[in-house]
Formats: sequence, C-alpha cells, structure tokens
Amino acid sequence: MPYRAPVSDFRFLMDHVVGFDQVTATDHFSEATPDMTQAILAEAAKMSEDIIAPLNRAGDLHPAHLENGIVRTSPGFAEGYDAIATGGWIGMSASQTNGGLGLPMTLTTSVNEMLAGACLALQLSPLMTQGQIEALEHHASDAIKDLYIPKLISGEWSGTMNLTEPQAGSDVGALRTKAEPNGDGTYAITGQKIYISWADNDFTQNVCHLVLARLPDGVAGTKGISLFMVPKLIPDADGNPSTPNDLRVVSLEHKMGLHGSPTAVMEYSGATGWLVGEEHGGMAAMFTMMNNARLGVATQGVGIAEAALQHALAYAQDRKQGKAPGSGAILEHADVRRMLTTMKADTYAARAITLMNAMAIDMAHATGSAEWQARAAFLTPISKAFGTDVGCEVAATGIQVHGGMGFIEETGAAQYARDVRVATIYEGTNGIQAMDLVARKLMDGGEAAFRILEEIEQGAEAAKASHPQLAEAVWQAAESLRETTEWLATQDDLNARFAGAVPYLRAFARVLGGHVHLASAVKGDASRARLATFYIKRMLPEHTGLLAHTREGATDLMAITADDLAA
Repeated sequence: MPYRAPVSDFRFLMDHVVGFDQVTATDHFSEATPDMTQAILAEAAKMSEDIIAPLNRAGDLHPAHLENGIVRTSPGFAEGYDAIATGGWIGMSASQTNGGLGLPMTLTTSVNEMLAGACLALQLSPLMTQGQIEALEHHASDAIKDLYIPKLISGEWSGTMNLTEPQAGSDVGALRTKAEPNGDGTYAITGQKIYISWADNDFTQNVCHLVLARLPDGVAGTKGISLFMVPKLIPDADGNPSTPNDLRVVSLEHKMGLHGSPTAVMEYSGATGWLVGEEHGGMAAMFTMMNNARLGVATQGVGIAEAALQHALAYAQDRKQGKAPGSGAILEHADVRRMLTTMKADTYAARAITLMNAMAIDMAHATGSAEWQARAAFLTPISKAFGTDVGCEVAATGIQVHGGMGFIEETGAAQYARDVRVATIYEGTNGIQAMDLVARKLMDGGEAAFRILEEIEQGAEAAKASHPQLAEAVWQAAESLRETTEWLATQDDLNARFAGAVPYLRAFARVLGGHVHLASAVKGDASRARLATFYIKRMLPEHTGLLAHTREGATDLMAITADDLAA
C-alpha cells in the first residue's frame, strides 16, 4: 500500500504534548512559525509519499553493487536523492552561516522520520551527511568549514563516518588506523574500516569521509584517537573535486536487509587527510556526529514502525478469514485488533519521545542552558534504543498480522523487519545505550531523570480532573521509576547497574509513553483517548516487572557460567 506521512501526529505532538511552542518562543527559532511548520511538514510529506516511497521496493530487489571499483546504486535512488538535496532537506538544521536553513531539530526529526518510513535505505545517506555537518560546525577549522559544509548542505557532496575496524567494533579505542604527518599540514591515513554506510555512490560529486585514526604519539585507547577529513577526490585550489585520493571501496557487505544502502569495507593507503578538531581529540568530535546520528537512527525505527503499521492495517482491513463479525475482515478479530493497537500505541509513544529529545536539543541550542543540555543527553539513549526496538517489534508484529503471507516476500511485510533490524545495532548497540543511561547519564546523581519524573507527575496531577484512573496509573508508575532511579544512582558497582540497564531504559520509555499518551488524551479527541486507555491500562504495567529486573543487581547473573549456558 502507499506510504502516508503522519503529519497530523507531528502537529498534534508539537502543539499539545512536547512543548514546541517553547522552541519557537526563543529568538533563535522565532521564524519557525505555525504556518512555516505546517508548510514544511506538508511539503516533506508530499516528497516522501510521491517520490521517495516508490523507491523502497526497488532498493530491496535491486541492491547497490560494486562495478569496477564504483558503487552503482539502486534504480531511482539518484533521482530520489536529488529531490532531497535540491529541496534543501539535508541542511534543515545546519547553520545559516554556511547555507543551512537553521531550523529546529524538532522539524528535522519529523522530516527524517517521514523519509525513513518512505525508504530507509535511501534516507540513511542524507542522515550521515547531516551528522557530519554538525561535527564540522562544532570542531573543524574555518578553512574546512568554508570548503566542505556548503557542499554537504547542498547535497553536491555526501558525508560518512569511519569508526569500526575488524578488531574494533564497540571498543573503538582498539583501532589500528594510522595518521602520519606529511609535513604540509596534511596527514597520510592508512588502515581499513568496515561497516561504512554509503561509503560511495554514483550521484554525488564527492564523498567526504570522517575517519578516526591514531597519530604517532597517540596513546593507546580512545584518548589517543584523532579525527580526519579524508575526501574521495581531493579538492583543487578552487574547491572543486580533482585528484583521486588513495582510498577505495574493497567490497560491499551482503546483508540481511537495507539492500539499497551500500555498506562497505574501506581501505586507506596513505590517503590524504586533514585534521578535524584537536590532536587526540577525535572521540569528542566524533561523538558530536554520533549523538546526532543516534537521534536520527531513533527516527528510522519510528519511521519503519509507522510504515509497517500502515501496511499491516491495510491488509487486516482487506483480508477475510474465519467468522469475524461485521465486515468479516481479520481486523474484527480481537487478537488482530490487539496486535494493531499495540503497534499504533508504541509507534506513537516512540515518536513522541524522539520529538521530546529533539525539542530539548533545540532549547539547549537556543538558550545555552545546562539543564536543557542534560535533558537532551539523558533522552538520547532512550530515544535511540526504544525507537529502534519499537521499529523491530512493530515490523515483526506486522508480519504476524499478515499470517503466512507475511513470510512471503511479495507482500513487502518482511522487508520492514529486515531493513530496520540493524538500527538496534549501529550508532551504538541498544545495550550500550542502556549502559550509558545508567552510568554516564546518572553521574549527576539522577538530577536530569528526576526533573523529567517531576514533570510526569505534575502532568498526571493535572490530568486527574478529567482522566482520574489513567492519571493515577501514570503517577504511580513515575513514582516507582523514581525509587528505582534512586537505587541505581547509589550503586557503586557498575555491574549492578549494567545487569539491569536494558530493563531500566525500557521501563523509563514505558513511563514516558504513559505520560505522552495521557497528555494526548487530555488535549485530544476521543480517538486519542481510546489509544491512551489501551496503552496505560495494558502496556504501561510492564514497567513493574522491568523495574523488578533492574533492582536484582548482578550477583545471580554473573554467577551463571559458560557451562550453564551450554548445557
């Protein structure tokens, strides 16, 4: 079925739930008026539905492939990319200084979700470029900014990130790629990188690689890593792509899904690179790009969830089976209705959390407030992990709604599950997101968490007048989450935190979901109230078991031996 962008949800969440009016009330984002917001969302929806979505199946059936050292992309991808680039969508939130639109990240997040729901494989290319733009804005020299950022914003050039090596996955500090000074301000980059998304294409003039490497005096581990700009074609004196650099795509991976997005092994053989940021400060610079990408990947999960939901709903409304009442369609069966409503409720909750995260980023940017910065940082791992988990779960449930036809590729239901599966892995696995949440993000003693919980409880108190039962359930859930957060913050043994990190993150997301559904019931129509009732009564109670798991610590878990697992 055709993809339809959920514009009404974006507008409702911005207007009534996540507080987007606070963003537009700042001087920095005052131009993002309601009329402009509506125009942007409507135009992005039209492009996503009419131009990008029709490419989704072609990318799956006709994967990117390597031909004489050049990556050839899927049919129609060049035209789709051109529509994204010429429409100005890549540089939406980039600084106006270098040709960006300077719009709020909240709007960019909404547009990125639409594009991901339409065709995730293609959307990944501009997403990588957006992250590179932000990294360069914060860390690069003026010369690099002036040369690269305008080309990246326009889409004439594209960007990648090169972290992973065969022996250095999540342990980035184990990388072996070397950077040797050339004596002229440039560096010779030598090494191999793997899992490089959109490492090459046949529709941009240049591909710009941000590469982590170690200088000769770089110490072991992450503290000795530096970041370098290494373009496919070295720009000439006029800034035009010229001499081929000493790098190549060795091969493309054969993947479970996301076939239209080329994932490469890259070889650097003394390639010319320019330092970005300070020597040995590469991780700080790269984390700027990764944090941008983590929110972007969260939107990928939500986008696929929305597309899979629409696909499954259309099938359930059309498929006749059994003695269902009413129309006779399987939608009338209680269990199918349960599956579809669960899909809808979780997709909505995950969407709201990503927009809350983006709104906090906007407020931090507009005000410089440390409190908003802490909030954005706290919400980032929750957005990434929950958004992508929901994407996988909703896509899998969509297959189940289709029954046997979900297992048949022609229906397209399986592609959503195959494409989104990697989102829980790249840009930091969801387990690492959870570990970050219970360790680094609780280094403040839980202050950022407690501020969010206070808002949830205040919202529940206000909602008791109109929805007393739902409000009480959300308030009690927030209080339980507060108690577990207090317990976690006092655990000196990190393993005690890590053992329950994943259930804790999930519980926090569940409670946030209850909060946004309750707010939607208060501010919205009967349809939103019915969805909120389902979520709060049937899904929110999961937090109880998740928090019990969290507080068990690590002793019994770490007592399990390899022999126990093999038995």
